[in-house]
Order: sequence, then structure tokens, then C-alpha cells
Amino acid sequence: MSNHPLLTGGRGERHLLLSNEAIVRGALEAGVSLVSCYPGTPSSEVPDTFRKLGSDRYVLEYSVNEKVAFEVAAGAALAGGMALVTMKHVGLNVAADPLFTAAYSGMPGGLVLLSADDPGCHASQNEQDNRHYARAASLPCFEPASAAEAKEMTREAFRMARELQQPVMLRTTTRVNHMRGPVEFGELAAERPRTPFERNPGRFVAVPATARVRHRALVAAMKKAQELAESSRFTTEHGDPSVRVGIVVSGVSRNYLADALATGGWTGRVRVLELGMTWPLPEKKLGAFLSSCDRVLVLEEGDPLLESGVRELAQRLRCAVRIEGKDELLTVQGEYSTTLLLRRLAQYLDCPCPTLTSAAPAEEGLPNRPPNLCAGCSHRAVYYAVRQVFGDDAYYSNDIGCYTLGVLPPLRAADFLVCMGSSISTGSGFARISGKPVVAFIGDSTFFHSGMTGLANALFNKHDLMVVILDNGTTAMTGHQPNPGMAQEVLGDDALHLDIESVVRGLGVTQFARVKAFNLKGVMAALEELKDKKGVRVLLAEEPCALYARRQFKKGTTQVAEVREQGPDAQRCLETLACPAFYRDGDRLAVDESLCSGCMVCLQVAPKAFKARKRG
Repeated sequence: MSNHPLLTGGRGERHLLLSNEAIVRGALEAGVSLVSCYPGTPSSEVPDTFRKLGSDRYVLEYSVNEKVAFEVAAGAALAGGMALVTMKHVGLNVAADPLFTAAYSGMPGGLVLLSADDPGCHASQNEQDNRHYARAASLPCFEPASAAEAKEMTREAFRMARELQQPVMLRTTTRVNHMRGPVEFGELAAERPRTPFERNPGRFVAVPATARVRHRALVAAMKKAQELAESSRFTTEHGDPSVRVGIVVSGVSRNYLADALATGGWTGRVRVLELGMTWPLPEKKLGAFLSSCDRVLVLEEGDPLLESGVRELAQRLRCAVRIEGKDELLTVQGEYSTTLLLRRLAQYLDCPCPTLTSAAPAEEGLPNRPPNLCAGCSHRAVYYAVRQVFGDDAYYSNDIGCYTLGVLPPLRAADFLVCMGSSISTGSGFARISGKPVVAFIGDSTFFHSGMTGLANALFNKHDLMVVILDNGTTAMTGHQPNPGMAQEVLGDDALHLDIESVVRGLGVTQFARVKAFNLKGVMAALEELKDKKGVRVLLAEEPCALYARRQFKKGTTQVAEVREQGPDAQRCLETLACPAFYRDGDRLAVDESLCSGCMVCLQVAPKAFKARKRG
């Protein structure tokens, strides 16, 4: 067993933790039995930390997608164990089907859902606010604002989930997941006694007659949850009770508000009601606050859900209070900040706005540095080959993963992208209506996530589509987590390797080729062979992620590329391959040895311009 402090630390110890690590400790203190997940930023460090700990206190599963992960956790909670399921916000869209039914039937053992939202789209395709799901599915919801609260609220969420026998949501955001702070440990519990499963089809078999009865039970459970919200220790009020100017705040905005009030010297001018448990609302406590204020400002990132609840409550209670919230400053877009709240509070309190000075002012005129495929990334080689064969005659349907970065010039290997696992399905529909050739790209982990169903559909409906599966042997973008396509020696005894070719052929694909991604000649020959055929064609391009190979297999390289002849060939390679290891030394093209992975794709693109030499 690991000697990690998360497993060995005793009551009263204080450790500096990432909030995602604090969530792990909270689950361990609660006595979690099973953890399931599909990795996704900003939630990935939670299951990754459980994996690193390698303890026999719990079972950890990297599921093939979020729906399956939720269903595995639901099964564990039905069997009486405490279960934690983790995913990023868009993953809950995939898991929504079992989520709603699980809330109806209830989970006797205790099920906690970590939904990690991403305001500002740091690593996501949208900014959806999953507090909507808490309301729609009737889930009690906690929103931590610090690492310490992340630990405490995780533990409380499990306690409430077991008491109510209902799923509970722990809703975080990127800033909270990735902040560090001091965390005081509680008692590290042994696994909680399991709740024996009692056969009861009238509760657990979701047919219409059952659902109607269980809906009433869910309403009753949420009424109990509201009573618990009234006494929640995560709801705090501070400020002079005689002050009639109030602020209601939730989530990470609590931190920004504290900084803004301190910076402006306004602490004594307002009363603040901070909500840590944000659904169901503590209506009695909130109503008393509203009744004692003339004006209230509601602060929350994302959609105006708390604001709407406050307005509705004030109307029902007939409170003569002026409520303010979203406006031209506090929009539904992006993240809040201390500076933003300073500006809004200055307006609210009719005060001059202090100026925050930056210790390191940004330099003007610096070039932007967008995310890019790594030097030595096999996806770059495949994209180059596809562009050489198909050019602009084809349309490119892309998917979610690091290979999405192929959208950048000069590769330009993405014309549209909808969601995870969508490339084959949307590509099919696009090809059918447009009559144009379509190449759909999908990664290995994404293929197992939800690409297999799209491929089955394409075959069943006789679509005309070229599919390129980019197999780099890992779930690269989120941190090299396991997936069914990983090598068996890496997976060990805990999981079974699934061969992508066998899966593809088993679904019924007959027009298939398997190539090594760095073999440009072989890739282009396979593409040319499949290009003019009709129906569903699949090219499987394999090569380990360069970073993963270096880390997992200690696979380095003894050689690097070097420019031996300046001229048109070297310039063409720069402009069409655009490897990040290339740089300009005056008017000359050069290769940065520290970045070069030794893949030697540039030698195949422009053999006259480049040569290989020993590293160092």
C-alpha cells in the first residue's frame, strides 16, 4: 500500500493539497468503495490520484465513457457501497440518461457525482453550467470554493447521499479544481458497512408504474435535503446585522468577493450570505436575509440560477428588496475575477473603484502562442499525409482529443467538430447530404468512448466515408490515462487490452488498412488505395504518443534531424509540416535538438534538405 499522506495522514494533520487531491481525501475519509470515471479536464487528477495511491481500500475503474462510468457507480451504490463517479461538465451530457433514473430509484449505498465545470473554456468546447442538472434531476448540490472545502464537502456529500439514499452532486470549476490550499485531515475511516441490497422491483426496476411512485419519493427526499440545507455548516453569514445592503454569493466568486471587499475597504458596508450547499436553496435562511435587506446583489459565475431562485423566493415572500445580478459587467460568459467584482461593487456601493496594480504588466506586441501538436506527434505525420492525398477536395470531420489541434494551419485537418465521438456520425451525415468526400478523424480513446456506435451506424446505413483512427496508445490529452486500446503490459492484470482492428472488423468493416504513422510512404499508399473506394473505409494509424513513450517505456532517441541544405525543399517542409522543433536562425531554417523527437518525418518530406545525426 502507498505511503502517500492521503492514505497515512492522521486526524489534525495539515497538508497543502490541490483541490482535486482534497476531494480524494474526503472520499477516503467517507469510506468510498468504488471510484469510476472518464478522464476530462479539470476532473482528471481525482481518479489519477486514486490510481497513484494504488490502495486496496477501494476499487478504481477508468470506464470507456461517462454513461458507463455512472452506471458502474450506480451498480456499486445499489449493492450498498459508497461510490464516486467523476467527469468534466460535458461528460454529464453523456451520462444524463442514467442520472435521471438513478435519482428516481435512489442509491442505498451512497452515490456522489463530481461534475467539474469549465467557465472560460480552458479545455472545453462550451461553458455549460451543470447546476442546471442538479435542478433538473433533483440532486442536492455542493459548491466548494477552496481545497479545504473540497475535502469537507466531499465527505458531507457522501454522508448526505447515504442518509437520503439519493445521488448528490459535487460541482466544481476549473479554478477550484486546480487551486492549492491547506487542508486539515479528519479521521481516515475504514470502509463503511455496506447497505444490504434488498430485492424490490417496485423501486429499482424503472418501468412506468415504478417511476410514478418513485417520483413522489424523490420529491420527499428533496424536501428532506432542503431541511438539511437550512442547517448546513457550509452556509455562512457575516457582516453587521444592522446593515441593509446585502450580497448573496456562491462558488469561487466567494473568493473574489472576499478579495474585492478587502481591497476596497468595504467589508463593513455590506452583509454577505455565502452558500456552499447551493441546491436545494435554504429558503428560510435566505428569506430571513432578504427580509432584512433593502438591496441584494447576487454573485455567481455562469447562468443566473441562484439569482433566479432568489428573485422567485423574494416574490413568494413579498419581500420589498431590490435584487441585482447579471448585467453588462456580470455576464453569463467566462470567469469572474477580483478586478471584475471590484468594478461591480464600486457601482453597487456608489464608491470610487480602486486600481489594482500588476506586478508584471503584460508586454504589448508579443506573438500569440496557441496550443500546438507536440514535436514528434504522430498525428502531425498522418495529417500531413492526408492533406497530400485529399487536399481541399475533401472535408474533414474531427473529434475531441489532442488531435483536434490539427485544425491549425498549415495542417487544417478540421472543418467541423460537434462533441466527443461525433466525427464518424456527423461526417456520415455531411457526406450524405453534400455528396462530397469526407475524412473523419478519431482517436483511440474516443473511438472506444463513443466512436464505435457511429461506425456501426455508418455501416448499417451504408454511408460513404473515410475514417482515420489515430491510435497513439493512450488517452493523451487528459494525462495518459488507461483506455481499452493500451498495451496489455501497461494495463497489467487490472484490465484487458482490446485490439482496435478486431473491433473494427467485428463491426463489419471490410475495407481496412493498418499502418505505422511515421511511415509516410506506407500511410500515403494506404490512403491512395482507399480514396477512390465507396462505402465505409477505415485506416488505423499507429504510433505511441511521443511524451507517453518517453515516460512509460523510457523510449528516447539517439538521433535528431538536422538541416543539411537550405533552399526550397527546406522551406516547403517548414510551410507544410510546421514541426515545432523547426525555428529560424536569421534567414536559415534550423532544428532545435531539445525539441526534436527523432521521428524523422521531415527527412521523408524533404530528403534533400534534412539528414539524421547522433544526438548531442
